[in-house]
Amino acid sequence: MSNQLRNISPIDGRYKGYTHQLEDYFSEFALFRYRTIVEVKYFIELSKKDIIRNLTDKEITLLTNIYRNFSIEDAIRIKEIEKKTNHDVKSVEYLIKEKLHKTTLSDVEEFIHFGLTSEDINNVSHALSIKFFLKNLYFKDIENLLQLLKTFIKKYKATPMLSRTHGQPASPTTVGKEFALFAYRIKIQLDNLKKIKITAKINGAVGNYNAHESACPSVNWRQFSRDFISSLEMTPVLITTQIKPRDDFAAIFHNIIRINNIIMDMDRDMWGYISRDYLKQKTKEGEVGSSTMPHKVNPINFENSEGNIKIANSLLNAFANELTISRFQRDLSDSTILRNMGTAMAHCIIAYSSTTKGLNKIEVNEIKIMEDLENHPEVVTECIQTVLRKEGHQMPYEKLKELTRGHSITIENIHRFIDGLNITDHLKEDLKRVAPHNYIGIAPKLCDEVMDFLEN
Repeated sequence: MSNQLRNISPIDGRYKGYTHQLEDYFSEFALFRYRTIVEVKYFIELSKKDIIRNLTDKEITLLTNIYRNFSIEDAIRIKEIEKKTNHDVKSVEYLIKEKLHKTTLSDVEEFIHFGLTSEDINNVSHALSIKFFLKNLYFKDIENLLQLLKTFIKKYKATPMLSRTHGQPASPTTVGKEFALFAYRIKIQLDNLKKIKITAKINGAVGNYNAHESACPSVNWRQFSRDFISSLEMTPVLITTQIKPRDDFAAIFHNIIRINNIIMDMDRDMWGYISRDYLKQKTKEGEVGSSTMPHKVNPINFENSEGNIKIANSLLNAFANELTISRFQRDLSDSTILRNMGTAMAHCIIAYSSTTKGLNKIEVNEIKIMEDLENHPEVVTECIQTVLRKEGHQMPYEKLKELTRGHSITIENIHRFIDGLNITDHLKEDLKRVAPHNYIGIAPKLCDEVMDFLEN
C-alpha cells in the first residue's frame, strides 16, 4: 500500500485493484514476453519451412518453454542486457541466445531474429497484446455490463416514466425502454469491434524482404510471412514500409470511443435520474456521501466513469490520429504512443467498473415516477390531437395548445375539453381512458425485441 501511495498515476495507485489485470497485456514485462513469443515462434517456423534444420521434439519443447515459463527474472535479465546494448528488442534476442547457448540448438542460434528488423517483432507483439486484451478482458467487461442492463430491461419494461425532450415534460416512455436503448447501442458497437481484423507483418527493414531474399532467394518469403502471421490468428498485411500501417488500431480505438460515449451518455442520464429522485441509491453502512451534508448520497460512480471516459477518449483519439502517420519508411513517433496504450485501456476499465458499481447501487423509485406522471397530464394531449386529426377535426393541435401551453392544468381540464368535442361518446370514452401512466406506445414490445437482439 505504501508504494501505491507514492505512485504518480492513479492507475497504479488508487485504482490498482481495477487495473492490475492489464499488466498481462500492456506492462513492459508483457511486452518482453510477447517479443519472446514472436522470436521463438518465428524461429520454429524457419525450421518448419526447411530454412534451418529440422528440430527435434525435445528442442521444440525447450524453445516453447522459453516463453511459456517467461519470468520476472527473465525480464530483469533483458533490462540488464539493455544497459549495454541500449536496444530493448536486441536484448530479447540476446536473452534467447543465452538460453540456447550450450544446448543442442547452439549451432542454429544465429537464426534467432534472422532477417528481421525490430519493428517486425514489435508490430506483431503489440498486435498480440491488443488481441488478447480484447478477447480476455475487454469483451468480457462489456458483456458483463450488457448482462446487468438486461436485468433492468426485463424488470422495468412496462414501468411508465415521464420523458423529457429539451428538458421539458414529453410523451411517456418506460424505464426499461431507456435501458434497452443503451444496451442496444452498446451491443451494435461491440459486434462491430469484434469484426475488426487485427493485422501484422514480417517483411524486414523497409517491407521488401531485402535481407531475406539476399540470404535465401529460393524461399517464397511472402508466403512464409502470410503463413506465420496466419498461424498467430491475425491477418497478414500485403504491403508496408518498415512499420505496419496501424489503421486497424485506429479502427479499434475509434470503436472503443463510440462504446465509451454511449456509456458516458448513460452515466449522465443515470446522474440526472438520481437528481430527479427517479432512481434511489442503496446506502452502505459507514459510507459517507458528503463531508458536510449528512443526508447526501452522491452519484460518484457515474461521475467517476464519466471522468475516466473523457481521459480515455482523449488518449484514444490522439493515438488513432498519430498511429496512422509516419515519416518516410520509419520514424519512432509511434513508439511512445504504443507504450501508452495500457494507460488509455486502464481508464476504460476503471470507467466500466464504476458504471457497473453505480448500476448495482440504484433502485427505481416508482412512487416518485408515478407522482411526476400524474403531475403532468398535459403530455396526453399529443395523443388527443393526433386522434382528432385522423377524425378530420380542424386545428386540433392549435386548440390543445391554447388549452395547455403556459397553463397549469389537471386531467379534469382535459376531460372537460374532450366532453366539449363534436365526436362520438365512444371516442370520448376512449380518449378519457388515456392517461400518462398508460400512454407508453409499444415501449414494452421494443424492450422484448431488444432482448431478443441481445441474446442472439
